[in-house]
Amino acid sequence: MTAPKIDVVGIGNALVDVLSKTDDAFLEAHRINKGSMTLIDELRAVELYDAMGPAVEVSGGSAGNTAAGVASLGGKAVFLGKVRDDQLGTIFTHDIRATGVGFDTPHATMGPATGRSMILVTPDAARSMNTYLGAAVEFGPDDVNEAQVEAAQVTYMEGYLWDSPSAKAAFLKAAGLAHGAGRKVSLTLSDPFLVDRYKEELKEFVTRHVDIVFANEEEVCGLFDAPDFDAALQEMRHLCDVAALTRSEKGAVIVSGQEVHVVDAAPVPEVVDTTGAGDLFAAGFLFGITNGYGLYDSGRIGAIAAAEVISHVGARPEQNLAELIAGQLGPAQAQRA
Repeated sequence: MTAPKIDVVGIGNALVDVLSKTDDAFLEAHRINKGSMTLIDELRAVELYDAMGPAVEVSGGSAGNTAAGVASLGGKAVFLGKVRDDQLGTIFTHDIRATGVGFDTPHATMGPATGRSMILVTPDAARSMNTYLGAAVEFGPDDVNEAQVEAAQVTYMEGYLWDSPSAKAAFLKAAGLAHGAGRKVSLTLSDPFLVDRYKEELKEFVTRHVDIVFANEEEVCGLFDAPDFDAALQEMRHLCDVAALTRSEKGAVIVSGQEVHVVDAAPVPEVVDTTGAGDLFAAGFLFGITNGYGLYDSGRIGAIAAAEVISHVGARPEQNLAELIAGQLGPAQAQRA
């Protein structure tokens, strides 16, 4: 087995986030499910954009945010996702490459426009995502860069793509390539509504193909119809090698067989926007385990990265995470495992 040249390859929806501050009354008036991700069509995307207040456009997408976080931490990351040869596609490509992430998937020359997510942020920092996937759903097995997957320590897959049959086929191909090269496969469950739609399929995929799972408390409880977090944790520990389960202000629990680590949430002066919190936790954790840190310290890196991203609007880090981690972990705790 050759030495890996890439820390993390992320596969996910290539989206441009359109963020706007709003209030609960706006959500109710426009029939928006607070705190979750809802798939919409292009007409609905235009309707919401016209109704929203002043907005900020930043390249996003869950796995893209994670890849950007890995790069900010000093790791080598690559992103695989589909955009169209349009203005938003150009913006996405520029932005993700500017973070230091490799992105070489050819732009589609026909079909749906580049996807975008209309994200409404309320004063309590909850984010309600209304996502037009556009070209992202066209991602399929032919778009999987075999050499990059085989060269990566971990191939990280975004659960949001599970809605696309062609993306499911791409996931299976990538998992086979990764395991064939002796690498690891990771999946984030992404959203409670997605888990509810596909819980049996997701459990089967995790059991057969996934080494590391990321999920928040609501997602993991929904996956097993569990009455509480502790019951869900016991179910999850038998499903995969490592589970990183986040609990918002309660921190996270990392489970691997009989090994359990409770990681406190990192302090943050003010929670401004929770968009990207899970994505950046995954970035920190994956950076840690691909760069020699143990499970607990990898979880701490994830918590610190998540705290940074919720302290400002936008789902990608504004501070240099490598410097932030060095400052907060300290030289003794930053020792590699």
